[in-house]
Amino acid sequence: MAHLLALIEAHSGFLRDVIVAPLRTHDMAHAEELHPKLLPGDIIVGDRGFCSYAHLALCLQANLHAVFRVHQKQIVDFHPYRPSTPETLGTGIPTSRYVKHLGHCDQIVEWRKPAQRPKWMTAEQFAQLPDSILVRELKWQVRNSNHRVGEVILVTTLLDPERYPAPEIAGLFRQRWQVEVDLRDLKITLRLGQLKGHSVDVVKKELLVFVFVYNLLRVVILQAAQRQRVQPHRLSFIDAMRWLQPPKPACSLLDLIVNPERPNRVEPRVIKRRKKQYPWMTRPRAELRKRLKKRRDAA
Repeated sequence: MAHLLALIEAHSGFLRDVIVAPLRTHDMAHAEELHPKLLPGDIIVGDRGFCSYAHLALCLQANLHAVFRVHQKQIVDFHPYRPSTPETLGTGIPTSRYVKHLGHCDQIVEWRKPAQRPKWMTAEQFAQLPDSILVRELKWQVRNSNHRVGEVILVTTLLDPERYPAPEIAGLFRQRWQVEVDLRDLKITLRLGQLKGHSVDVVKKELLVFVFVYNLLRVVILQAAQRQRVQPHRLSFIDAMRWLQPPKPACSLLDLIVNPERPNRVEPRVIKRRKKQYPWMTRPRAELRKRLKKRRDAA
């Protein structure tokens, strides 16, 4: 079992880089290794697992911007001039200091450096972090009733409200869900979820092959999207894979299937096909064969 940390472009869906680690590895353990793959001014969009003072400070040091969903343990209060405390969690009062009001549920605050170092960061790296950073906190109401949450609280390093309006930041974070669809194409459609290798080197080679094929399909989709004048994520990933699979002479790319826009689509998370009534293989095959032979001989 392996843990995969991927850096995906929001518009094209290309896999910029992939880091393979043991299964029970937190995303933040290797997130900083992806920063050199980005250009100054690029924006990192991530979920709660990437939201921490240390990671935001590292993004600022690397001249990168970030848009993260606020961690569930972080207390956010949008009342102006509300009290704050530098103490750790448990007081019910935000640890951040109010700085400036930008709009309804939109403010600039000062996050203070925590006293405890994250486990994924070395003592030298933690000592180089600044004592505080300025970030922007904003709340966005989700008006679609099909979503599981009614509101989302974001934190970002994009402080200028005129250059980066709150609706555009919320729309940028909404695009993060497309990454989940891209990962589904990689794990389910290309069947990355189950690897054949039994050693670390073989597993890494398998992953590189999957990444190569995935990006090759994204090139096909991007070329078709430019010719058909649609967004790349509107085109069918499976249709691109079907066009690329059979060997064929040199020919022009055909038009791919354009998926309809279905913003209110609801699908149940269920398994269609029934599983067979057999137990899981928890022992080596040779050992199971010996047991069967013993039972047959005893009979």
